[in-house]
Amino acid sequence: MSSPTAAMPGWRTPSVVIIAGCLIALLGFGIRSSFGLFLEPMTEARGWSRETFALALAIQNLMWGIGVPIAGAIADRFGASRVIILGAILYAAGLYGMSVAESGSALHLTAGILTGAGVAFSAFSLAMAAMARVVDPQRRSFVFGLGTAAGSCGQVLFSPLSQGFISSFGWQQALLLQAGIALVLIPLAFALPGRPSDAPADEEALSLSGAVSEAFAHRGFVLLTAGFFVCGFHVAFITVHFPAYVKDLGMTPVVGAWSLSIIGLFNIIGSFASGYAGQKTSKKNSLSFIYLARSVVILALLILPKTTATIYGFAALMGLLWLSTVPLTTGLVAQIFGVRYLATLFGFVFLSHQLGSFIGVWMGGRLYDQYGSYDGMWWAGIFFGIVAAIVHWPINEQPLARLSESTN
Repeated sequence: MSSPTAAMPGWRTPSVVIIAGCLIALLGFGIRSSFGLFLEPMTEARGWSRETFALALAIQNLMWGIGVPIAGAIADRFGASRVIILGAILYAAGLYGMSVAESGSALHLTAGILTGAGVAFSAFSLAMAAMARVVDPQRRSFVFGLGTAAGSCGQVLFSPLSQGFISSFGWQQALLLQAGIALVLIPLAFALPGRPSDAPADEEALSLSGAVSEAFAHRGFVLLTAGFFVCGFHVAFITVHFPAYVKDLGMTPVVGAWSLSIIGLFNIIGSFASGYAGQKTSKKNSLSFIYLARSVVILALLILPKTTATIYGFAALMGLLWLSTVPLTTGLVAQIFGVRYLATLFGFVFLSHQLGSFIGVWMGGRLYDQYGSYDGMWWAGIFFGIVAAIVHWPINEQPLARLSESTN
């Protein structure tokens, strides 16, 4: 196998690719992490129920999940740059459409289908797959952690920034400003490498369909995919509904916005920590611990007094566990199957994540409209966290026999 550095001609050095990939993760993830802040002002202005708004974002998450394996397959064949450029255009168009939508169906089309496709084709997983190809195998877990932390920086920045846009200019203008920011992904995409060509011979000889069949025949891949459903359920529900939950407790919208920012801030620590742990310890055991810890943190939120300190404490602890699953999950896929079709294979795992996101976002709105409370969703989150901890435990994380030791 040629060294990653040697495979990168011209100005697209590993450092340039990593910086560009991190910025793509920061902007793309930062924008969409702020959508929950629009729930209250948009539903009040348009006279929609929370379920109407929640269904739009649930569709968005579903489209994101469906689109990522497709985007990954295209990126694995032609490179990530073209895919992300298309995604940026769709992303911006969806945000513009969201700002002018006047009916629930229009919101579902723009915020749901169009924005979801844009998020999928500019996904941080595409950038991380490109980043993985320009570093040595021993550093991949750390790079995955770095990319995930960059996405968290986006959440830290965009939660208060978007709330500031909404407060200063109104929610419609805030969405237009975000649409302009999404277009910044286009020049960043040019810094990513073209068609992957640095895979070892045993990976290069494997076809895309063969790689997918191989993965789904592997018990660990199926378990990993099932477990990632729970991550999506937790993250999407909290991202969209937590600001409204905080306001329902009698606190100001600023507390909800800062809670999302705190989650992102502490997720930077969690992402780096999980990336480092992935290099030193068992990835699947670390995932079991993370999911179990999430259940404990949610239980604490339910039983403790509902004060600002409790809300910020929950945000900090959940932030440590937030996307710390991503470096470990992505790292497991690369460790077991190699990096040649990493964007595609992780795309299928991510589809499960987004199915969980769809259920978490939509069900949160549905149960709230029906019962006037989010308590049922919190208890469901506790249950699913325990199930995910159990599911990851028996995964066999040994690399496939066809892979050389250099990919371990």
